[in-house]
Amino acid sequence: MKVLKFGGTSVGSAQRIKNVANLVCDKSQKLVVLSAMSGTTNCLVEISNYLYKRNLDGANETINTLEKKYDGVIAELYADEKYRKQAADVLKERFDFIRSMTQSIFTSFEEKAILAQGELMSTNMFHIYLQEQGVDSFLIPALDFMKIDKNNEPDSAFIKENINEILKKESGHEIYITQGFICRNAYGEIDNLQRGGSDYTASLVGAAIGAEEIQIWTDIDGMHNNDPRVVENTKPVANLHFEEAAELAYFGAKILHPTCILPAKLANIPVLLLNTMEPTAKGTTISNVQKPGKIEAVAAKDNITAIKIKSGRMLLAYGFLRKVFEIFEHYKTSIDMITTSEVGVSLTVDNTKNLPEITEELKKFGTVTVEEGMVIICVVGDLNAQNVGFQAKIVNALSEIPVRMISYGGSNYNVSFLVKAEDKNRALQALSDHLFN
Repeated sequence: MKVLKFGGTSVGSAQRIKNVANLVCDKSQKLVVLSAMSGTTNCLVEISNYLYKRNLDGANETINTLEKKYDGVIAELYADEKYRKQAADVLKERFDFIRSMTQSIFTSFEEKAILAQGELMSTNMFHIYLQEQGVDSFLIPALDFMKIDKNNEPDSAFIKENINEILKKESGHEIYITQGFICRNAYGEIDNLQRGGSDYTASLVGAAIGAEEIQIWTDIDGMHNNDPRVVENTKPVANLHFEEAAELAYFGAKILHPTCILPAKLANIPVLLLNTMEPTAKGTTISNVQKPGKIEAVAAKDNITAIKIKSGRMLLAYGFLRKVFEIFEHYKTSIDMITTSEVGVSLTVDNTKNLPEITEELKKFGTVTVEEGMVIICVVGDLNAQNVGFQAKIVNALSEIPVRMISYGGSNYNVSFLVKAEDKNRALQALSDHLFN
C-alpha cells in the first residue's frame, strides 16, 4: 500500500479536490492523508486569537466568513443534492463546534481543538465526494491512532498497533482517508504535530504500516537545486539521500518539514515529492541511496542572528563550551552553526525571543557581540572529506561574497556559510553559476 499526502494548496478549491480524486482513484489500494484547505488553519488561528481576547464579535465574523467560503466549495464540488446535503450537515456540525467555543472559557486546550477542525472538514468533504463518484473509501479518524507522548514525541508503538488494527478490521477498501497534523496527546486531549505536521503524519503512517512508498504532493515539482524565488533556471533534484533532504529542509527548502522524513528513513521507505498541478512531473525521490561525488542543491535560511563570545579565559579552560551551551539550553534556544578558536566561540540562532537574557548571561564569560540580519547558505551533496576539490569549488564560488562564518565537517552532506542578508541573492546566484550551470 502507498501513502499519499496532499497539502492545503492541493485541496484548496472544489476543482483541486476533484483533481486529487482523479490522481488517487486508479483501482490500487492507498492511504490518503489530507491537510486542511489552504487558508483554513490561518483563519482558525485568527479565530482563536479573537477568543483569547474575548472579542466575540471578531471571532463570529471570522467564523461566518470561513463558513461562507466552505458553502461555496460544497455548491461546486457535489453534483448530487444528496451528497451536497450530507457534506453540508457535516460542516455545520464542525462550525457549530467552533461557535460553541465563544460560550466558554478559552484556553490552549480549546485552541488545539479548534485548529483540528480544518483537517476534519477537508477529509469528510473528500470522503463524501469519493462516495458520490462510486469509489470504495473509508475514513479513519486520526484521533483514533495518532498520539504523542508526554515529551510531545510520536508514540510510535501506539500508532503502529492502532492503525494496523483499524486497517485489519476494515480491510478491502480501495481508498483510506485520514487527517494530517492532528493527534491526541498523552492525556487524551486533542493536540497537533505543529506546522508542517501533515508531512509528519504521512511519514509516521507509512512507517507504521510498512508502506511501499510515501508520496508528498504539493504545488512544487520536487525539491529544487536552489531557491526558484531568487535564482533563475533552477531544476528539481531527481534523487536525494534522506540526510541531504533533511539538511535542505532545515536550512530553508520550504517544500518539506525538517523532521517529517525521519520515520520513513528509519523504515527505509522512499519519499516522493510530487506536484499536484503537474502530476506527470518526475519530482524528487528521497531514499537511503546517495549519488556519489555530486553536489545536489543549495538552500538559504533567513533571519539568523550571530553571537560571538570572546574570552582570554577560554584558553586551555575545560568546561567553557558546556557553560555556554547550558545558557542556551536553559532558554530553550537551539543553535544552528558554531565555530571555535582558542580565544572565542561564534554561533548562530534563529530564535531571538530570549536573546537579551542570553546575552546578559554570556557576558559573565567574555565580551559578547551580536549581529542580526544574517543568512545561512547551505550547500548539500556528497561532501565526504575524501572527495577532494569540492570544498575549494564551493569557496571559490563565493570569492566575491563577504563570509562571516563557515561550518564544515559536522556531517558528510553539508557545508554552511553565514553571510549578511543583503548578500544572500548574490551568494545563491554565484553558487548556481559555479556548481550547476
